[in-house]
Amino acid sequence: MKLKYYLLTVAVFVLDHITKWMVRTRMDLHDAIEVIPNYLRISSVRNSGVAFGLFADFQSTWKPYILAAMAVVAVIVIIIYSSRMPLNRTLLQAALAITLGGIVGNFTDRVMHGFVVDFIEFHIGEAFHWPTFNIADSAITIGIALLLVDSVRHPDIDEQFQHQTSD
Repeated sequence: MKLKYYLLTVAVFVLDHITKWMVRTRMDLHDAIEVIPNYLRISSVRNSGVAFGLFADFQSTWKPYILAAMAVVAVIVIIIYSSRMPLNRTLLQAALAITLGGIVGNFTDRVMHGFVVDFIEFHIGEAFHWPTFNIADSAITIGIALLLVDSVRHPDIDEQFQHQTSD
């Protein structure tokens, strides 16, 4: 990965941790501030699962280790994949950098606190409620969406990767 992409990763990480720190230090757990009435609130939530609260209810003494291992594997795969892809594939490299920043952001939270701070809550009145999330979750989602766009724009990506790995 080129320096500018690492800087993008760092920017996502820093923005994620600043926003989580603000929520942790300025709000009590389960406090909520309505930002756009009936649509958006800032809520203080602790998530022991993965993005959007998935697996939060799964109870196991192995869960923190499994989630940490998944994050470490994802980071390694992203770095290796990025290093084997051309740097002129700007969308691909940016997508990987953004995703990496999100993964490292949530991983760091999990290691430091034993949970991830989530705080962005979309809802439509009380009729619909999207799981509460954070900047890192958003970065992972945006990064994966950009990867999909890049794969449609460059369907030959598998050939490039296979060529790089066989050298």
